[in-house]
Amino acid sequence: MSFMNAIQLEHVTKAYKLYHHPGDRLKEALHPGRKKYHQDFFALRDVSLAVQPGETIGIIGRNGSGKSTLLKLIAGILTPTAGMVAARGKVAALLELGAGFNLELTGLENFYFNGILLGYTRREMDARREAVIAFADIGDYMDQPVKHYSSGMFVRLAFAVAIQVDPDILIVDEALAVGDLNFQARCFRKLDEFRAAGKTVLLVTHALDSVLRYCSRTMVLDKGGMVIAADSKKAVDVYKQLLANCYDAAPVAGPAPVAGPAPVAGPAPSGEASLAANPDALVYGEGHAEIMEYGLFDEHNKPTRMLQYGRRFSVRMKVRFNAEVREPIFAFTIKDLKGTELTGTNTQFKQVPTGTFRRGDSVSVEFAQTLNAQSGRYALSLGCTGYEGDSMVVYHRLYDILLFETASAMPMVGYYDLNSEIRIQRA
Repeated sequence: MSFMNAIQLEHVTKAYKLYHHPGDRLKEALHPGRKKYHQDFFALRDVSLAVQPGETIGIIGRNGSGKSTLLKLIAGILTPTAGMVAARGKVAALLELGAGFNLELTGLENFYFNGILLGYTRREMDARREAVIAFADIGDYMDQPVKHYSSGMFVRLAFAVAIQVDPDILIVDEALAVGDLNFQARCFRKLDEFRAAGKTVLLVTHALDSVLRYCSRTMVLDKGGMVIAADSKKAVDVYKQLLANCYDAAPVAGPAPVAGPAPVAGPAPSGEASLAANPDALVYGEGHAEIMEYGLFDEHNKPTRMLQYGRRFSVRMKVRFNAEVREPIFAFTIKDLKGTELTGTNTQFKQVPTGTFRRGDSVSVEFAQTLNAQSGRYALSLGCTGYEGDSMVVYHRLYDILLFETASAMPMVGYYDLNSEIRIQRA
């Protein structure tokens, strides 16, 4: 292991033996020819990653992709079937609810028990006691057996204990999703303190906005394998492609690749040639529809990359259909340059019926609205999706296809002006 790395994974594989019948394990052990009675299930396969101290790493993937297994290997709960796992320093892990707790002990007794397991003395744990009680904020339940705790109480106690034992590596597996809003805000403030102190954090979550905000890098897992480990914006884009079953790992030339069985040429922006597509745009879809033209237009119907506060503007796209599609959903999204989705809408949200389109049909779609955004730089994404049965299908998506700026003389906090009306009445 490199001295500089907090966590080192080298070709890590974790396999489980699955037996169809309870007696097959014994048959396999006693068979003179070592006949195999099991099937190998690979929860993880050949995963490698190096994490430096002070990094906050996100781990995302669909259910069953191997995220929790990977965390248990790093925490030392499991051992790999093959490969090497090394973690430098003390590791505190928030895994399944109640993991690491004795259900018969009280919350306070579990706090001392966990500290002893990590090598702290009773005196050292006494010094941390009041901080744990204050952070967990579960009142008299600290003196009750944890088997009587709700899921929220479990998380409050587990997080309070994990941060107060001063770990070098903190592992959080979906735990924060259980807590209430006040507790989540408290936890994220603590994560900020951990990052500032040079601690290493591994965060598993389905909340992609948290990944984009807190994680310096993100790993995407799928079916036990690592798809990508990259900056969080790129990793989130790959994850969304996986969810749409449109991910193709092969590199594609040009700004507008389309994944799937029916590749089509990339679309072109409408209007002036200077308003070219973002060369780093991510374009994919299964091909039943194509966004052929698109653009951002000001109140005078001119293509633009600069929008003014308080002025009307529109997002337009022209879509051609290559197969019959019923009730397609047309959408746009605006993100900041870090990838955080700020606003957007679609025809389904607005309850606008779109009808049925046959092969060769085309349609023009316009979204018109008034700008109330803070001055800054943003990215426009467009999409045409739909449902086939119970499954969402991505026909064509253009992620971050146009970059634009906004200008506002109106001071505001955050991204948007709510056009508040202020009333003051002297008593």
